Amino acid sequence: MREFLIIAFYVLQAYFYIMIVYVLFSWVPSIRQSRFYFILGRIVEPYLGIFRGWIVFSNIDFTPMLGLLLYQFMLSVIARAI
Repeated sequence: MREFLIIAFYVLQAYFYIMIVYVLFSWVPSIRQSRFYFILGRIVEPYLGIFRGWIVFSNIDFTPMLGLLLYQFMLSVIARAI
């Protein structure tokens, strides 16, 4: 059981880094048109889409940062449990 939790933790941590890459790439217009960005969006939007549009100032959406912070908190809870 412990091995499963460790593997799940590493998979969730990899997902966290994929979300960070997606958010960083969203700031570069030329990358947003690429197929790679589209694939990343298909992977991370099920989670980040939950938060979309909650904290918006002018044209900047800060809610992905909220999603990342909550996800990081969840990872820290899992790490403590392991």
